Amino acid sequence: MLLTRVLYLKQGPVKRFVVVDAAMNDLIRPSLYGAYQEIRPVAGPRPGPAEPVDVVGPVCESGDFLAQDRSLPPVEPDDVLAVMSAGAYGFVMASNYNARPRAAAVLVDGTRWDVVRERETVEDLIRGESLPPWLV
Repeated sequence: MLLTRVLYLKQGPVKRFVVVDAAMNDLIRPSLYGAYQEIRPVAGPRPGPAEPVDVVGPVCESGDFLAQDRSLPPVEPDDVLAVMSAGAYGFVMASNYNARPRAAAVLVDGTRWDVVRERETVEDLIRGESLPPWLV
C-alpha cells in the first residue's frame, strides 16, 4: 500500500478535492491507465456520510490524481490514507517527476517491519550533476 497524508480539502464549483502529499509520480497507474486503487482512512472512517471526491496530488497536473469521483468518508487535513494494492508495481513505476524524491519502501510481515529502501533526498536527485566550467 501507499500511505499518504491529507494536506487540505478544496471545494471547487462542481467537485470536492482531497489534496494529499502523494502524487502521480508515486503511483502513476490511476492516471496512466485508469487502475482502481481502493483508498481507506488509516484511523478508520470519521462519522458522517461518504461523498464523491477526487483524491489529487500536489503536482498540479491534470493527471495528478489517485482517484476521481470516489466515494470516501469524511477526512480532515493530517489524516493518513492507505492507497491499497499499490505495491511493487506502483513502486517500480514511480519516478522523480517534478523533482520529487521517491517514497521509502517498507517491508511488513505481520507485526514486523523494516525500511528496505530509504526515501530519496534532493541531494540524491542531483548527485552526479555538474555545471560545465564554460557555463559558470
